[in-house]
Amino acid sequence: MQDAKHEVQRKTIEDRQQMDELSRIRHSCAHVLATAVLRLWPEAKLDIGPPTEEGFYYDFDLEHRFSPEDFEKIEAEMKKVVKENQTFDFSEKSRNEAKEYYQSINQPYKLERIDDIPEGEQITFFQNGEFVDLCAGPHVPRTGNVKAFKLLRVAAAYYRGNENNPQLQRIYGTAFKNKTQLNEWLEAQEEAKKRDHRKIGREQGLFTLSPTVGQGLVLWMPKGGIVRTELQNFMQSELLKRGYSPVFTPHIGSIELYKKSGHFPYYKESQYPTIKADEEEEYLLKPMNCPHHIEIYAAEKHSYRELPIRLAEFGAVYRYEQSGELSGMTRVRGLTQDDAHVFCTPEQVEAEIRDTVDLTLKTLQTLGLNDYRAQVSLRDPNSDKYTGDPANWDAAEETLGRVASDMNIAHEKVPGEAAFYGPKLDFMVKDCLGREWQLGTVQLDYNLPERFNLQYIGPDNAPHRPVMIHRAPFGSFERFMGILIEHFAGNFPLWLAPEQVRVLPITDQQNEYAEQILKDLKAEGIRANIDVSGDKIGGKIRAAETSKVHTMLVIGKKEEEGNAVSVRIHGQGDKGVRPFTDVLSELNLAINERILQ
Repeated sequence: MQDAKHEVQRKTIEDRQQMDELSRIRHSCAHVLATAVLRLWPEAKLDIGPPTEEGFYYDFDLEHRFSPEDFEKIEAEMKKVVKENQTFDFSEKSRNEAKEYYQSINQPYKLERIDDIPEGEQITFFQNGEFVDLCAGPHVPRTGNVKAFKLLRVAAAYYRGNENNPQLQRIYGTAFKNKTQLNEWLEAQEEAKKRDHRKIGREQGLFTLSPTVGQGLVLWMPKGGIVRTELQNFMQSELLKRGYSPVFTPHIGSIELYKKSGHFPYYKESQYPTIKADEEEEYLLKPMNCPHHIEIYAAEKHSYRELPIRLAEFGAVYRYEQSGELSGMTRVRGLTQDDAHVFCTPEQVEAEIRDTVDLTLKTLQTLGLNDYRAQVSLRDPNSDKYTGDPANWDAAEETLGRVASDMNIAHEKVPGEAAFYGPKLDFMVKDCLGREWQLGTVQLDYNLPERFNLQYIGPDNAPHRPVMIHRAPFGSFERFMGILIEHFAGNFPLWLAPEQVRVLPITDQQNEYAEQILKDLKAEGIRANIDVSGDKIGGKIRAAETSKVHTMLVIGKKEEEGNAVSVRIHGQGDKGVRPFTDVLSELNLAINERILQ
C-alpha cells in the first residue's frame, strides 16, 4: 500500500513537471498567434495572452469579427512563424521606455497594463521576430518548438472582465508537445461533446433550464429526480449508520447571522443582494448552511457525554455566479449541498475526521470514481483573510495532513486554498475522460465555534469550546449529477438508472405473460415499464437502447413456455435466455448492493 502511495505521489510530481513544460509551449503559442494576427490584421489592438489548463488564449480589439472560417488562414500564418524558428528574446525596459514604446505603436491596452506592474518591479518583454510583447515568461527557446497546435473557438470577453469596458474578441487554442498528443486530446474533446451533460440531460429528460425561471436555476425532471433520490437515499442511509441526525433550515437568514459567522464580508461578491422585510429586519438568501447548524447546536446545552453531535441536511443554498460563468448543472446559482457539521471535543477530532474521510472515499468508490487525488488546502501565511488563533490553524493543518498520511491517501499541501475559517482536505476526482473535478471536502474549524461562543460542559463541570467539522462528500447534487452524467455518458448503473428494466413482448400473444413479469418486477420495487406498441421487436429494442434503459427482457413464445426471459443489457447486447426467477434475484442483488455494471 505504501509503495502504491509513493507511486501516485511520483506520478503527481511528473505530471506537474510535464504541465510546466506544456505551459511554456502554450504560452509561446499564444505569442505565435498574436504574431500571426498582427501580420494579417496590423490594426489589431492586443491585450493579454496567457496559458490555461486547456491551452491558451489571446484577446484582440479589432473591427473585423473573427469567425471559425478565419482559423485556417490564421493557423497557416502561425505555421510560417513556427517554420521561421524565431528565438524568444528577453529584455527589460524602464516604465517610461515601456510606455513610450506602446504609445508609438498605438497599443492602448498594453499601455494600461504597464500601470498594473508595481513600482520597483521589473518591466519585462519577450520578442519573437517582429513581435514584441509585455510579458514575464516563461517561453520555449524558439517558435520552432511549438510543433502541434489548434485554434478552437472565438468568444467575447470584456476588457479586464468588466462589462463596462470594451468588449474584446478572445481566440482560444491549444498546443501540445507533438501531434500524437494533440490528436488524442482532440479525440477526447469530441467524446466529451457526446457526453456533454447538457446534451444528454435534454435528450434523456433528466433536467432542464428555463430562462423564465432564471439563469443557473436547475429544474429536475422526473427521470433526473429518480437519480437524485437514489443518491440521496444512499447518502442518508450512510449518515444514519454513522450517527448523524437530520435537520432542516430555512432558505433565508438574518444578515446579522452571516456577519457574525464572517461569511458575509468574506463572500459578499458571490451573494445575492439583501432582502429588507422592514426598516429593522434585513435578510439574505442562504449562501451556506453552517451558521444555521451552529444555531441548532447552540439552542440547547450540551455535556461532553453527548458529543460528538452530527447534524446533516440536504440544504439548498444560493450563490450569485456571473452569467458568463454559468454552465449547465456544474456552475449554477441555486444548489443543494449534502451538508453536515460535526461538533466534537478536541480529543474526538481525529476519529471524526477519519470517519468523514472514510465516507467520502466510500461515496467515490460506490460510484466508480476511483481516480482521485487529495489536496490539503492550507492558509496563506502572508494573507490577512484567515481568522482565528494561529495555534489552532497549526493544529488543524497538522491533523488533516496526518490523517491523510495515516490513511495512505496520496496528497499535496497547497497554501492559500483554505476556507477563511479553517483548512480543508479536498478530493480532486478524474472522470473517464481524464478531466479533474473538485468534489468531496472535509474542513476542520476551530474558529466558528469561537465566533458563536459555542460550549459544552466537560467532565470538570466547566464550559469548554467544541471543534467543528464541515463535510460534503457530493459537494452539491447539481454539480455531482452533471459530472456523473458525463462520466457514465447517461448510461447509469442499474441501481441509479431512471428506468431499470423494460419488458419487450415479441408479439401480442406474449402480452399477458409480459404483464405478469412487469407486475413481479414492480412488486420488488424495480423501476420497470413495458412496450406493448405495435412495433416489431427490433424497433422496440432500438427504442429502449436510445432511451438508455439498463436491462431489456425480451419475451417470445419459447420464453413464455419456459417461464424465462431473454436478457439484453444496454450497450452490451444479448445475454441469453434465463429463468425469470434467476434474473429477478440477480437484479435485486445488483440494485441492493449498488453494483456498478
